[in-house]
Amino acid sequence: MNVVSTLDPRNGQRRETHLRETSDAELESLATLAATAGQWLADLGRSGRARLLDAVADALDADRADLVATADSETGLGLARLDAELTRSATQFRMFADVLRDGGYLEAAIDHAAETVLGPAPDVRRMLVPLGAVAVFGASNFPFAFSVAGGDTASALAAGCPVIAKAHPSHPLTSHASSQAIRRAVRDMDGPDGVLTVVYGEEAGRSLVRHPAIRAAALTGSVGAARAIQAAIDERTDPIPLYGELSSVNPIVVLPSAAAERGGRIAEGLFASFTGSGGQLCTKPGLAFIPASPVGDQLVDALREQVAAAAGVVLLNERIQDAFLAEEAALEKAGARVLARPRIAAADGLTVAPVLLEVDLTELSATLADECFGPAMVVVRYRQAGDLDAALAVVPPSLTGAIHAGPDDDRATVRRLADLLAARSGRLVFDGYPTGVRVSWAQHHGGPWPSTNSLHTSVGATSIRRFLRPLAWQGAPDWLLPEELRDGFTGIPRRVDGLLDPGRP
Repeated sequence: MNVVSTLDPRNGQRRETHLRETSDAELESLATLAATAGQWLADLGRSGRARLLDAVADALDADRADLVATADSETGLGLARLDAELTRSATQFRMFADVLRDGGYLEAAIDHAAETVLGPAPDVRRMLVPLGAVAVFGASNFPFAFSVAGGDTASALAAGCPVIAKAHPSHPLTSHASSQAIRRAVRDMDGPDGVLTVVYGEEAGRSLVRHPAIRAAALTGSVGAARAIQAAIDERTDPIPLYGELSSVNPIVVLPSAAAERGGRIAEGLFASFTGSGGQLCTKPGLAFIPASPVGDQLVDALREQVAAAAGVVLLNERIQDAFLAEEAALEKAGARVLARPRIAAADGLTVAPVLLEVDLTELSATLADECFGPAMVVVRYRQAGDLDAALAVVPPSLTGAIHAGPDDDRATVRRLADLLAARSGRLVFDGYPTGVRVSWAQHHGGPWPSTNSLHTSVGATSIRRFLRPLAWQGAPDWLLPEELRDGFTGIPRRVDGLLDPGRP
């Protein structure tokens, strides 16, 4: 078995770890453990799993200093950013504990036996049940929130599904340390080893989704990674869903009145949004449509000054650095003009300079509208808001679309642009920026392709739905039913004989 190595992107130093790539025999053992863990999670019930998720959050908080330091040494994202991200991870586990206690996610429904216009009808009861073991693929840019201790793991465990996580090669030690915290919480509740396990190595990831014990896979990553995982899934005799949140350009439209009213503030927000975390966010705005007018010029000049004064940023791994430099060159070759790129001192590691580029609306092409993962943004100058309709059709579907409007911008124009963006994105942002995804009940983080399933979200309470399936019981004895479907149970919202019963705690 090959030794797993890790790299500090700030100095380019690679070192070996104590970890080894996972063999097929080891994967088989982990799959067997997951089967046992699934029954334990089911026996816990909603309240027991809620206690488990709260305990996991507490374990992450208890290991905070070591987890953050380890992640910083592998990602270069900085202690402040990583500390906040770990808080987000703990928050996700606690939120799903609340989702379990609420119980509405089960979509419980009861239709008692009755005489109907179609004749006698049987007793039918329905709710959502766990799919089974889930494969979670860690993301390079979120060593906590979209990795072993991330929202995919939290929602899968909440659903009652054991997790086998594929550690991302950019942070194997962080993945291991995160798994140790979670496994400690499980052991403290006398749980089995298979509730959460981790595999290492690219081949192990492919073998993982081929394994018949795996019933769904979740990924936040590149289109290339998703295609490789899907190709492995396609080798199965029985298909499983791949829930992937992939690349996104996240267009932002700044209307004339907004530019006139608060152009300086918008420039600051755009700069922070496209350079934060090294621009390595799936919600980073890659295109900003700004008026070709004096007020638009002032906004762009303010943005140019901030970029020119910026420091270099550290990228997460060599693959991202190579792709960023290649995509930046492709944008320039396609006609984008460099407005600002700071001079940065030669440095070891994976440091690059942020870049601001510009094109006229008439020059916009599919190449210029492609995602450049990293600290780059293309400013698109337009003369009339009516010209944006055709241009936005060139932009690929995205996770988000944003509009900045001012008091004098025509409401009909705002409505039309909102409708255009709504047809091609999963979240509309008004007078704000797409980065900084709120973890909440109402959140939706997904969209049309390149999300692999437009029905679901990878952030927010409803992300649990990915790892559940409906099951109906017809004519079942009361003792055999889940307690949530028994007559007289009032602990969760249910639809009984067509009427919504909100239940009571």
